[in-house]
Amino acid sequence: MNTKEKIMRIKYLNIFETLTRIIIFLILIAFVVSILYPLFWIFINSFRNTQEIFLDTWGLPEKLLWSNYVMAWKYGVGRYFFNSVFVASISTFLTVLISSMAAFPLSRFNFKGRFTILMVIIAGMMITPQVNLISLYKLIQTLRIYNTYLALIIPYVAYNVPFTVFLLWSYFISLPKEIDESAYIDGCSDWQLFWKIILPMSKPIIATSALLTTRVYWNEFMFALVFIDQERLKTIPVGLMIFKTTFDTNWPVLLAALVISTLPIIIVFLVLQKHFVRGLTIGGVKG
Repeated sequence: MNTKEKIMRIKYLNIFETLTRIIIFLILIAFVVSILYPLFWIFINSFRNTQEIFLDTWGLPEKLLWSNYVMAWKYGVGRYFFNSVFVASISTFLTVLISSMAAFPLSRFNFKGRFTILMVIIAGMMITPQVNLISLYKLIQTLRIYNTYLALIIPYVAYNVPFTVFLLWSYFISLPKEIDESAYIDGCSDWQLFWKIILPMSKPIIATSALLTTRVYWNEFMFALVFIDQERLKTIPVGLMIFKTTFDTNWPVLLAALVISTLPIIIVFLVLQKHFVRGLTIGGVKG
């Protein structure tokens, strides 16, 4: 192959690489638009009235009707919102706390049977909530916590601890063992090592675990529908279903309620985005 052929080959390779990048970029742009546009449509139409939506579905509002949000909040969304915030916050806190306390000894200490215990915990990830719904319902009635926040918090924590333990364990085990030795030399106990050293160093994976579990709890529908019967205790997903029947033709109010229900998760993600990305990239690989 002479010099001219080599130059032409490099030129064609550069053109091919450029075209590949352009195609990938266009695909990613289309993917982003397909996700963001429905959200934009919901947000815009939440400020319109029903007539405007049906006459010009894709148009912009002539006047911003903030009254849709006031009405949505007044007629139930505020109560559902508080219930979801309370249940998701408590469940997330307990899940991360219990999982971190379980992952710490399994990742930092050498004792007989630790991998067996870890496998038993991780095996809980294979248990689907739908399979145990009837037995859980009977158990909750036996414990007399039906129609209480505990009827949601306890199953939420139980079903999400296995995955969170695995996530935290994979991060904890990647931290150098020299940290433990230095802490013990300085007089730290096991609890101080966990609480004052390991947890502060694990902020990315803690934030990632909190974000993932909060998203699950916020959107959970099945348990919230079956285990809660009282209107005052219903969470956002179930409340919006009832909300739709209450405002059967008032779509702007329903869209306003949807916007209100999605804002907390978006805000939490934006706040924890930096830690979330670091937690996934660092904690996902051992070493």
